[in-house]
Amino acid sequence: MDTLPYRPAAGIMLLNTVGKVWVGQRIDNKADAWQMPQGGLDPGEDPQDGALRELEEETGIGRNMVEIVSRASRTFDYDLPPELVGKLWKGRYRGQRQTWFLMRFTGRDEDITLETPHPEFRAWKWADPRDLPAMIVPFKQQLYRDVLEEFAPLIAQRA
Repeated sequence: MDTLPYRPAAGIMLLNTVGKVWVGQRIDNKADAWQMPQGGLDPGEDPQDGALRELEEETGIGRNMVEIVSRASRTFDYDLPPELVGKLWKGRYRGQRQTWFLMRFTGRDEDITLETPHPEFRAWKWADPRDLPAMIVPFKQQLYRDVLEEFAPLIAQRA
């Protein structure tokens, strides 16, 4: 597993007007786990373009409904648990190396739709940023703590 590369990816921490973060429950996971929008980058795709594409693909939220507040100062990695390495992404990656963006939602809740051409979430809600690590699957909890730490000063300004 240690010899496999990380999959290039992007993640989005999307804040509403009261400082809550958008999270969704994945269709392919029966656990009561929630996550922020994220996904793999296409070959040669700029991380910001990939983040905006993933956001729209997963939530129906177009780039015209968000304002980019910040790009993380570094990338964040996570490793898959050993039992998932051979099952996800055709066994080519050990985990993801993500570029994260903090964005502000400028649309209305009614603009959000999970009924996309390739649905990934079964439910969504706005959550308190401090609750995020406890809401995600265990192998991504440190990643979420790191992303929260990165954006904490900007989240506080928006709350």
